[in-house]
Amino acid sequence: MSNIYPHNQENILKAAEVIKSGGLVAFPTETVYGLGANVYDAHAVSKIFTAKQRPKFDPLISHIADVDILHSYAATDERVFALAERFWPGPLTFVLKRIDNNPALDLACSGLRTLTVRMPNHPIALDLIKSSGVPIVAPSANKYQSISPTTAQHVADGLGENVDMILDGGACKVGVESTIIDLTGKDVVMLRAGGTAKEDIEEFLNEKVFLSDGNPELPTAPGQLLRHYAPKNILRINVERADDDEYFIGFGDIEGNLNLSPSGNLNEAAANLFAYLRLADEHAANGKIAIAPIPQKGLGLAINDRIKRASYKK
Repeated sequence: MSNIYPHNQENILKAAEVIKSGGLVAFPTETVYGLGANVYDAHAVSKIFTAKQRPKFDPLISHIADVDILHSYAATDERVFALAERFWPGPLTFVLKRIDNNPALDLACSGLRTLTVRMPNHPIALDLIKSSGVPIVAPSANKYQSISPTTAQHVADGLGENVDMILDGGACKVGVESTIIDLTGKDVVMLRAGGTAKEDIEEFLNEKVFLSDGNPELPTAPGQLLRHYAPKNILRINVERADDDEYFIGFGDIEGNLNLSPSGNLNEAAANLFAYLRLADEHAANGKIAIAPIPQKGLGLAINDRIKRASYKK
């Protein structure tokens, strides 16, 4: 029996009861599908790490539906609320200092004195969070280090019955995870490129946003591990011309078996990225995938980050 449920008010309320009772619900956001649990229920959060086979040193993002909850949740200032007003709901995650000493948060935060939080720009996600009455911690709903899910079926294929409910909201619009910025210091530091462009943040703040890959051995935010988002097959990146035995993902004028965006649109390419990596994984008869160069600007920063980590060889 399928655990995929169509999105309607009855199923959203049912999913909220699953969250309240300590279960796991996969739900759509504008970025990718998330695997959700009550952030204050350490036992439920531990189920996420088990289902994903994710190490507990890799912190999780909390999802909220009301900015005011930040007052009791994290250390804030005018800059935090200005960024929230401009970019939330949307694919931008903040790293903030914790002020809530509730030990139940320790697992979601991987024992750090910081937390990661965002407000997703998706009606189903926001409705579920509001109906649950608690922040929902939700990493991507896939096995650890594998390709992120952008449809409900991707979740079912990857996690199966480890999820109590999967709310089907169709394909995700953005297609890559949120941008993560560290706001705990004087400078704004981007820890993960994602669905909000670095240039847009810099333009709004009228200041430089610094880039950091963090420490892959002790990550302070999701997406900092050297290998992540990876297909089963070998992936070669920045390829102008593929070898005959490679399944080729093109971009713009560079054609391939698939093309992320024939017009060279980075938004379209980001939305297609994970779905096309999955298709390439299925059809790469010789175990080899290649992908064309992607411009290092706008959402191209996030796409290049994902394919770099997806191609990493230990």
